[in-house]
Amino acid sequence: MRRLISVLIVLVCSIGIYAQSSRFLFIGNSYTYVNNLPELVQRIYESAGESIEVTMLAPGGCTFQQHCVSSMGTIQSGGFDYVILQEQSQLPSFPEGQFMQESYPYAQQLCEAVNLYNPDAQIAFYMTWGRKNGDQQNCQYYAPLCTYEGMDSLLYARYMIMAEDNHTCVSPVGAAWHYVRDHYPDIELYQSDESHPAYIGSYIAACCFYSLFTSRNPMDITWNGTLDDAMAYKAKFAVKSVVYDSLSKWCFEVDTLPHDSTSISYYEITKKSLSAFPNPAQNTLSWSFTPNTNVQTLTIFDLTGRPVSKFIAPESNEIDVSSLKSGIYFLELFDGKRRYQTKFSIVR
Repeated sequence: MRRLISVLIVLVCSIGIYAQSSRFLFIGNSYTYVNNLPELVQRIYESAGESIEVTMLAPGGCTFQQHCVSSMGTIQSGGFDYVILQEQSQLPSFPEGQFMQESYPYAQQLCEAVNLYNPDAQIAFYMTWGRKNGDQQNCQYYAPLCTYEGMDSLLYARYMIMAEDNHTCVSPVGAAWHYVRDHYPDIELYQSDESHPAYIGSYIAACCFYSLFTSRNPMDITWNGTLDDAMAYKAKFAVKSVVYDSLSKWCFEVDTLPHDSTSISYYEITKKSLSAFPNPAQNTLSWSFTPNTNVQTLTIFDLTGRPVSKFIAPESNEIDVSSLKSGIYFLELFDGKRRYQTKFSIVR
């Protein structure tokens, strides 16, 4: 019996020695390194009894294009379980042609490299936020940037496009910030430059990543950082409302199960449920949704996030899009509980 106990002790110790933590790679710039976002994520995981390792590549102002050179060696070293991609804060909100030329192809290159050298990694785009009062630096060149709403809606749309087209997830930090601005206007999310995150803004971002990657309710997070209980509660409730309550919305064609595979999550109902065709379309657009469910509304959004058409309880699986101009759009289905999106284009 004594020998058996000794063997068991050795086995337990060996398991402890060789157990590996999940490895996170954060690729971004100052929106990532201000307040040390990777460390905040690490502290939240630790408070839940999980150990993770974080690596941060975040030179100030760095773009996806620059990361395709400077960060490629780290990506190729392999061994990462989660890779977070954050573009320069303004680029995704620029006019469509500029975004498609200066940002979109490099997002694709980074995803392809991650998938090649880290085949089991889960990728998430870090959706950032509109500046507090819009991008006044570029407002004169592109009117939607003149306001927070305009800039934020463009960032939302562009990050959703990059996530869908690369079959990844998106961590909707900007959407969680929007919720806070709408529901808790007394909370200051920004530093004095009206761009970079205050501590609570980064804490919200960390909670978004934790809830997205684990499918767990952020209200159960016990580590509040430097926030008091009341402020931390508001931050976590915003993440619950935006991320956890709509997990099906933020990942596209993900095949890997989360750590907590018993929870109800986006892996059970994915974006594959809703489809639109032909794509591109001209005058009519057909749609299908599986499994069958009662459809309350179908809404079409343009790239700025503005609704351009809405259909209440549609009786037909074919809708009229003849009034839409050429471009890229989102079709959103609401069944009374969840919202599902798919992308389509119009070509005239």
